This record gives sequence, C-alpha cells and structure tokens, in this order.
Amino acid sequence: MNLKKIILFFIAVFTLQLNAQTSSTVIIPNSSDSRVITTGVPFLLIASDARAASMGDMGVATSVDAYSQYWNPSKYVFSENKSGFGLSYTPYLSKLVNDISLGNLTYFNRINERSAFAVSLRYFSLGEIEIIQDEFSQALIEKPNEMTMDISYSLRLADEFSMGVALRYLRSDLRIQAVDETAKAASSFAVDLSAYYQGEEQSFGDIDGRIRGGAIIQNLGPKIKYDESGSETFIPTNLKLGGGFDFLLDQYNTVSVTAEVSKMLVPTPPILGREYNYSDINENGVYDDGVDELGELVSTDNIIYQGQSTDVDFMSGIFQSFSDAPGGFNEELKEFTWALGAEYKYDDSFALRAGYFNESEEKGARKFLALGAGFKFSGTKVDLSYLFSASKVPSPLENTLRFSLTFDFGSNQYLEY
Repeated sequence: MNLKKIILFFIAVFTLQLNAQTSSTVIIPNSSDSRVITTGVPFLLIASDARAASMGDMGVATSVDAYSQYWNPSKYVFSENKSGFGLSYTPYLSKLVNDISLGNLTYFNRINERSAFAVSLRYFSLGEIEIIQDEFSQALIEKPNEMTMDISYSLRLADEFSMGVALRYLRSDLRIQAVDETAKAASSFAVDLSAYYQGEEQSFGDIDGRIRGGAIIQNLGPKIKYDESGSETFIPTNLKLGGGFDFLLDQYNTVSVTAEVSKMLVPTPPILGREYNYSDINENGVYDDGVDELGELVSTDNIIYQGQSTDVDFMSGIFQSFSDAPGGFNEELKEFTWALGAEYKYDDSFALRAGYFNESEEKGARKFLALGAGFKFSGTKVDLSYLFSASKVPSPLENTLRFSLTFDFGSNQYLEY
C-alpha cells in the first residue's frame, strides 16, 4: 500500500467518524404542549368564602369559622359556638358576563367537647346558553352547572390536636343535551383527610401568643368521566400545609399571620414531540434552531420523550406527581404555590384582612393581592373581599367583590381559652 492510499484510507475513516458524530436525530416539541396541570371540575379550587379569599385563598391553618368545611374540617372542634350556618356568593368572570357564579351553603354542629360534624353544598353556575338551530326554531335554553355535596366528621384526639374526614359527591353537568341527546352529567366522589393543631395561649418573651398548624389532602378520589367513549380526567387532588401565629396584644386586639403552601397531586403532562433527522453542525449534541440542518421526519406519531405517561389511576398519579416533571426537581418546586395572609381582629366584632397568593409563571401564573374586612353584630357576621391581579395573566376574579354571611348559634358555649 503506497502513501497516497494510506492517506485516503485515514481520510475516509475520519469522515465516517465525523458523520457519525454530527448526524443524529432530534425530537422537536409540539408548540401546543404545556406543562400547566389541568383537571376536571376546576371550580373546586376557587375560594368561595370572603374571609379565606381576602387572605390569599388560604384556610388550612387559620382559626375556625363556618367555612372550615372546605379548608380544614378538623378545625370545627375548636369552635366556641355550638353551631353555625354560612352562606357565600362569588361572581365569576364578572367583567364579561353577569350570570356565572359560585355559591356555597355550610352548616356545622359541635356535638360535644371532642367531636363535630358539618354538611355543605357548593354550586357553580355557568349561566344560560341559548341554542338556535335556524330562524324558524324556538330557542333552547341550557344551564350547565357543577356541584358538590359534602359531609364531614372531626374528632379531638388531644387538647390541642384534632383530625377530620370529609366525604364528597361531585357532579359536573356541562354536556349540552340539545347538541348531543346521549349527553349526561359526569359524577365522582372524593375524600378529604385533615389535621389541625391549635396551641394554648403562652408567653414568648414579651409577647403572648398562640401557634396554629394544619394539613389536608383534598379531593382524594377516582377520575371523572363524561361519556363511555371519552377519556377519564383527574379531579383536583391537592395537598395543603400551613402554619400561623396569633399575637394576642390584649383582651380586645389580636393580630394573626399565616403562611400556606400547596401542591396538586396530579401527574405533570409530559412533553410530546416529533423525531427528525438532523445534522449537528455545532457538534454540541443538541439541535440548534436556525443553525443545524433539520432533515426528514423519522416518526409521524407523537411520542413522549420527557416526563411520564399520565395514563395511570388516581392513586398512582398521586405518588407520580412528586417526581414526574420533565424539568426535574426544579420544575417540581415550581408546582408548589404559596400564600401569605394577615388578619386584625378587634373584640371579635371587627376585622381587617390582607393576603397574597403566588404561582409560578410556568404553572398557571396566578398571582394576586387581596383585601377584606369583616363585621359582626347580633350573632351575624358579614365578610367582604376584593382581589387585585398581580400577574400578566388576568384573574377571572379580578376586581370582584365577594361576600359571605355567617349566623352563629350557641355563642360562647364552649370556652377554649
């Protein structure tokens, strides 16, 4: 073999190696892919009572009130009132329409020193939809809606600690009967498991105060399905943890601060993409848009290439939700929301409240500031709240006034402090 053939041989080998290094495949994500977690019956995530709404949509570790059924029913055994009834109303998308709203009815009863029960109804009305087939037909009116009915029981396991369980029936009637005669409402059921700690008054240096803490897993239940041929959808299973402190300034004035974090226990949507041949001109192992040469499509089917499949049952989805984010641990952290809230009360007859809620830009971008006030007279409480959006994505509840009424019975029957 002469020198020329040796040189040509090494050039050929080098070229083959170079081609092997710079020619590969790349998967381009579909532009419509999103990693925002979505579920069925999302109205369950809306704070319906004005007190919780004015403190940044929190209530797992705040002091007990009539609406603890939704936030943490374990709190009912710390109520100083024998029983109570709550009624709340929340307009939704009030800037666009005037007939979409969320209503809530709640009743609780403290059975004895150590136990309590409560029942509640939440009703989400999506207004009226007018359907006209042609100019000769009479208009048909449809009223889509969603609702839940709950019952809870809470038990005091120690002087400062309680636990509770709530059973929930969900019904979602969004299918239009006039369009699909086989349409019917979807339904499911869920369980809430909760715990609450409320310490006794004690001195912390020069400050008298009380510590509070709470936890709840909400909407633990099977997926919801709208028809036999359709796919099942997760319901909004949610984990909430919170803690707070009451500054007892004197017998009339109290300032409470509370913090809360929450996470959806629902699988993160994987990133879907299409596989292409490409030439790695920059030799960096990834496709550089506008630099590298994109070749022909390898597969015509969407394939999962980051994350995990969401085609799992609800229990598997709960455990999967802690480790399935395509972006790894950093993305998992972004799936936590947090809120801070404060409340000033004077003699349990007047209250001022403020709160802030934050969600990652990549996971829904809900960010808002809320303000509120409460008044009590003759056993009746009136609470108001108002929301200011702090995100580029406007909140459906922006500039919305929410109100709640509470009627207490058997006031101060149980003296906790």
